[in-house]
Amino acid sequence: MPRPTRRQALGAVIGVAASGALVGMAAASTETVAAEAESNGIAPGGTGAPGSFDEVFEGRRIQGTPAEARADAHAHAHAGHAGYRVLIDGRELPVMQHGKSGWSSTINHYERFATPLEAARTAVISLKGAVVVPFDPTA
Repeated sequence: MPRPTRRQALGAVIGVAASGALVGMAAASTETVAAEAESNGIAPGGTGAPGSFDEVFEGRRIQGTPAEARADAHAHAHAGHAGYRVLIDGRELPVMQHGKSGWSSTINHYERFATPLEAARTAVISLKGAVVVPFDPTA
């Protein structure tokens, strides 16, 4: 049986090293994605469902709760934002989930965001200090 050439041996060593590096990067990436998802308001456990959050962003208090945590979820079901409730300084910012394509708010309704927290942060930036005005679809 012929022995492998130096070129073949070097290719095998590089292949093994590259696959080891990829495995290490994938493990580090998984940890980073999990930590980033938790910091962006996604509930731990890998379900992708957003969890509750309460933070101050650019001087404004942003709060969010899923419908399961709210007693009045059924009362708001007709408004299209029953899946999640977001408050900016105590005033409701209507948000809506668009299947797997993301979330939007009434402030940035042409943009999609990965989580309601991202939608709320972008709304705070867009408001530039203004207060959220109540949304009345019948007006």
